[in-house]
Amino acid sequence: MKSFVYNGQPSRVVFGAGSLSHLVREIEAMGAHKALVLCTPEQKDSARMVADLLGSRAAGVFDRAVMHVPIETAREAREVARQLDADCAVAIGGGSTTGLGKAIALDSGLPILAIPTTYAGSEMTPIYGITEAGLKKTGKDVRVLPHTVIYDPLLTLSLPIGMSVTSGINAIAHAAEGLYATDSNPIMDLMAEEGIAALGRALPAIKKRADNVEARAEALYGAWLCGTVLGNVGMALHHKLCHTLGGSFNLPHAETHTVVLPHALAYNAAAAPEAMQRIARALKASNGPQAVYDLAKHNGAPVALRVLGMQEADLDKACDIALQNQYPNPRPLERVAIRQLLQDAFEGKRPQA
Repeated sequence: MKSFVYNGQPSRVVFGAGSLSHLVREIEAMGAHKALVLCTPEQKDSARMVADLLGSRAAGVFDRAVMHVPIETAREAREVARQLDADCAVAIGGGSTTGLGKAIALDSGLPILAIPTTYAGSEMTPIYGITEAGLKKTGKDVRVLPHTVIYDPLLTLSLPIGMSVTSGINAIAHAAEGLYATDSNPIMDLMAEEGIAALGRALPAIKKRADNVEARAEALYGAWLCGTVLGNVGMALHHKLCHTLGGSFNLPHAETHTVVLPHALAYNAAAAPEAMQRIARALKASNGPQAVYDLAKHNGAPVALRVLGMQEADLDKACDIALQNQYPNPRPLERVAIRQLLQDAFEGKRPQA
């Protein structure tokens, strides 16, 4: 067995149907008294429900979280938290809301309690991303890792099937790239394979019946594992491309991950055969990249960048941005091959490798 380093992340997880009922207990366990509740405009009702549960412990609701965390929104939320004298933030929603909570924590140190309603996995990582002047910049800081995460599958029942599938494949991307990370370790490999397998089982079941609580719970379980992988090891080409496409071309986050992942895996397949074997095994298939593509297509998710609003004329620019800074990847970064990867993703071709 190879030598490795493993760091456990200091976060608390409360998991199970109905676990939102423990919210006040968890706020008290954090030593907090006034929580600013964060959400997107679309989840205002859920945020108000959370504020009602908190009662006098709710400082207010900030309902303007958006994709990719524009720096202007982050600054506004920080100022609202300061004005309301909030001593913690409760983020209910997906990666956009959790990301906003992280942006507040990065500047103020306020602890975060995350209540995921998608399968993004951001709640299990010390990774943050902020978009400024059209470029998304990411970093790692333990201050942004949510102190507590409440996983309640009942809160995901209203997540539309299409969003459930793309959010789940977004989570799979974290585990898949973790399998060939330069700082991978056997513990993360186990979590990655189990997380991919759980989501591979859950997503078709959710597609068949959206109110399947057991499938929703298994999807959250998989997202938790995949997010933990993302928070412990480095990512590679796939995440770099998706950050480029999302931050610079404003493509939707989960859908972009869904489209790009099979092609990024195919690009790295020959250089990371063990990772591909694990992905294929988790999805009960013979070819990992193709299995991910098929999971998306067979469950109604988009498989082409062109349907997300990407312009073919911008593919060269996207390639240039993705190559600006070198980063670890199993296969060397080759401009011609990456440009072809983007073309295949634009057209929605099934990977051949």
